[in-house]
Amino acid sequence: MTLTQAEAARTVQTKDWNLRYYEAGDGHPVVLLHGSGPGATGWSNFAGNIEALAEHFHVYAVDMPGWGDSDAVTVDRLDHVEAAVQFLDALGIDKAAFVGNSMGGQTSLRLATEHPDRITHLVTMGPPVGRAPSLFAPGDGPSEGLKVLIEAYRDASPENMRRLVEIMCFDKARFATPELCQARSDAALARPEHLRNYVDGLPGGAPLPVWVRPELLPGIAVPTLLIHGRDDRVVPFENSLRLLATIPDSRLVLLNRCGHWAMIEHADEFNRLVADFVRNA
Repeated sequence: MTLTQAEAARTVQTKDWNLRYYEAGDGHPVVLLHGSGPGATGWSNFAGNIEALAEHFHVYAVDMPGWGDSDAVTVDRLDHVEAAVQFLDALGIDKAAFVGNSMGGQTSLRLATEHPDRITHLVTMGPPVGRAPSLFAPGDGPSEGLKVLIEAYRDASPENMRRLVEIMCFDKARFATPELCQARSDAALARPEHLRNYVDGLPGGAPLPVWVRPELLPGIAVPTLLIHGRDDRVVPFENSLRLLATIPDSRLVLLNRCGHWAMIEHADEFNRLVADFVRNA
C-alpha cells in the first residue's frame, strides 16, 4: 500500500458535525462506513480497501460522529443516517454507493429505506438486522462478541483490545498482534469522550438507538451485495440470510474462515467483489 493515512485525511464541516474522512480516487462515489468498536475509524476499518477501490471509484471513508477524529456525540443525538446525508450534502454528492460494516451496514440499510434517492448500490458486511428472534444464535442477550466489545469500551486496555480483535477475526495469529492491539488501545484512549458517551448511552440503545424498520426492507430497490463471515461471533450470518430473503435485488457471499471483519481478513477478495458489483450491478 502506498497511500498513507495523512495523505488521505480530510475534514469537512456539515450542518451539524465536523467530520474526519479519508478520500482517494475519481469516478463514481463510494462511501465506506465503519463499525462500532472502540477506536474504530474510517481508516482502521478500511486501510486495506481504500487504495484498491480508488483505482475504480471516488472513495470516502468517514469517521462517523462519536468515533475517530469526528465530533463527539451523546446517544440522544446519535443518528448516523442524518450524518451521512449531511456528509453527502457538504461535499456536493448527489448519490453514492454505500459500503457498511456492522453498525455502518445498519446505517446503510436505513439510508436505503429512508433516503433511496441518495444511494446507488448497497453493500453490507455483518450488519445487525434488529432484535428479531434468532434461529441459530444464543437468545440470552448480546452476542459473545458484543459483550467483549462493550467491556473494551469500559476498559480500552491493550489486553481487552486483544480479546476484542481475537473475537472479531478468524485468523487470530495473523491479526491479534501486540502492535495492532496497542494501536487500537491508543486510538480509543485518545478520545475518552467517545468511550464515555458510548457507555453512558448503552441504556438508551447506543450505538444504534434507531434501527431500520423491517417492514421497509422489501422496498429497497438498489442492487444489494451482502457479505458475511461464516465464523462471525459478533453478528451471526443468519442476519444476512434474513436480508437475502427480504431485499428483492440482493445476493449473498458467505465467506468461510472469516469473522466479523470480512474487509480486513479477506481484503483482496472483498475489493474484487465490491469493485465488480458497483461497476456492473
